Amino acid sequence: MNAVDTNTVLDDMVEAARRAGSLTLDYFNRRETLDIGVKGPGDFVSEADEQSETLIRQHLLSRYPDWSLSGEEFPPVEGVDLSYRFLVDPIDGTTNFLSGLDYTITIALRQGDTTVCGLVYNPVTNEMFTAVAGGGAYLNGRQLRMRDNRNVAQMVVGTGLPTPNLSLHPGAYSRLDAIRAPIGAVRVVGSAANSCAYVACGRLTGYFEQTGFTDTAAGILLVQEAGGLVTDWWGRGPEHYERSGIMIVANESTHAYLLGHLQQVPQPPA
Repeated sequence: MNAVDTNTVLDDMVEAARRAGSLTLDYFNRRETLDIGVKGPGDFVSEADEQSETLIRQHLLSRYPDWSLSGEEFPPVEGVDLSYRFLVDPIDGTTNFLSGLDYTITIALRQGDTTVCGLVYNPVTNEMFTAVAGGGAYLNGRQLRMRDNRNVAQMVVGTGLPTPNLSLHPGAYSRLDAIRAPIGAVRVVGSAANSCAYVACGRLTGYFEQTGFTDTAAGILLVQEAGGLVTDWWGRGPEHYERSGIMIVANESTHAYLLGHLQQVPQPPA
């Protein structure tokens, strides 16, 4: 096939995300009237998720009809060309969305086993984080370069805290206890994609959680392109964290701190 212009594809992804952002903001502003279903314990889905993913699918597949796409709300589309696949989370942080808190739209493009470009868009703040493999990470066009800080007391770490009815609950609070002192603060952003983006731009110095790879593929690329490190809790690479969803994304010093503390805590259930 012809060579793919990754920047052009990213431009199309940005256009799709902005359109989905406008659509979801309309729902967001009248969220108290939405019909809300339940996919599982603590995992809400609304009409807004489905409409957002439908818009993104139609926009991207009209331009790249031979490619594949996997999203959160509908079965995957298997294209003629299986070497390229879009990963789409139409609203990452649905509970945030339904509560009036920031949420994100995230899209990544995979070529085989590699994320070649991606974005995390926060419609509430109009922040568009973008990254191209080998081309850097950006926030609204400004390049991001991660700074390191060895002062543990100034580390600000993001995570998620599952409720007891979720399968990821066992060990979650043990991990929190293992890392929370003497760091400066722990924050729960409520969106895995946004948490990764906040690491890339320095609002968090690190983030750890077990979550879906569709949520974090673009955010992981953002962190890597901004100069950060990504492994699982035992220092292993993408062949592990992409499958398990267990990850640390952080600047160098925070990564070393989290790695040293998290690997001593029992692994969550598979």
